[in-house]
Amino acid sequence: MRNDPRSSSAGIGTASPRLLQSLIPSEFDKKLSRGALVEERVQGEVAVEKVGEFEDVKKARPSNVVDSAKGLEKRVIKGEQAFNQLATDAVIKVLDVFYKNRDYARFYVLETIARIPYFAFVSVLNMYESFGWWRRADYLKVHFAESWNELHHLLTMEALGGDERWVDRFLAQHIAVGYYFMTVVMYLLSPRMAYHFSECVKKHAFHTYDEFINLNAEELKNLPAPEVAVKYYTSGDLYLFDEFQTACPPNTRQPKVENLYDVFCNIREDEAEHCKTMLACQTRGNLRSPHSAMHAPVTLPTGASSATEEAK
Repeated sequence: MRNDPRSSSAGIGTASPRLLQSLIPSEFDKKLSRGALVEERVQGEVAVEKVGEFEDVKKARPSNVVDSAKGLEKRVIKGEQAFNQLATDAVIKVLDVFYKNRDYARFYVLETIARIPYFAFVSVLNMYESFGWWRRADYLKVHFAESWNELHHLLTMEALGGDERWVDRFLAQHIAVGYYFMTVVMYLLSPRMAYHFSECVKKHAFHTYDEFINLNAEELKNLPAPEVAVKYYTSGDLYLFDEFQTACPPNTRQPKVENLYDVFCNIREDEAEHCKTMLACQTRGNLRSPHSAMHAPVTLPTGASSATEEAK
C-alpha cells in the first residue's frame, strides 16, 4: 500500500537575486511518452483535468522562448542553450567511442552521472535555505525523489553487470565528480541554464533507452527482471516514486515488472518524467510537489461559499 503523508512547503524567505532571476524554458520539440518519440507537444496549451479529489494542472511550454525574449536576454538564452547542447553532444561522442556494443556498461555510466545534478541542486538550495535567502520545500523534496529514482536505475545496471570493469567505474566516478562541481557553479549563476542542461542529458537518456528497447525487445522479454527493480517499482513505500513525477498526480502510474523488457520500459518512462520536471523547473516558481499539490487547500471563486457555510 502506498504511504501518502501530508507534507507542507516551507515559507519563502528573502530571495537570492541570482536564484530569482527569470528562468525561461528552453525549446522542447517532442513529447516524451511511452512507445516512441512520435507525438508533438501541444504548444501553449494548458490542460486541466479532474483526478480524484484535486485538479492536476499541466502546462505545455510556450511556442518559442528564444523568439519571445528580447535584446541581451535573448542572446544570453541562446548562448546557454548552445553551450548545453554542445557539451551534451561532446559527452555523447565520448560514450559512443568507449561503449560501442557495450550497452549495460554504457547505461551504468549514464546512471552514475544522472544522479549528480540533483545532488548539486540540493546542495545549493540547502545553502540558500541556511542563509535564509530562499526556502522552497517542494524543490528539495522533488530533487531528492529524482535522485532516489536514479539510484535505483543505477542499482539495476549494477545488477545487470554494467559495473564489472574497473575502467568503467573509474571513468563514471571521475566524470561524476567533475559534473557535480560544474553543475553547482552553473546553478549558482543561472538555475535556468542548469535545469536546461539536465533536460538535455535526460532527453539523451530517453533516446538511448528507447533505441535499445526497440532493437532488443524480443530478447528482453525472455530475460528475468533484477530483484532490485521489481522491489522498487512494485512494493514498499512508493511515495518517492510518485514525488519526482511532477507532470502527473500521485498513484496514477503503476508500472508492471514481469521481465527485463518491462524494466527498461519503466526506466525509459522515468527519464521522460525527469525531462518534464526539468522543463517545469526552468520557469521560476513553477515546480510543485505532486503530494503538496494534492493536499493544497481549494481556493473558492470570489463570492462562492463553501458547503459548510451553506449548511449553517
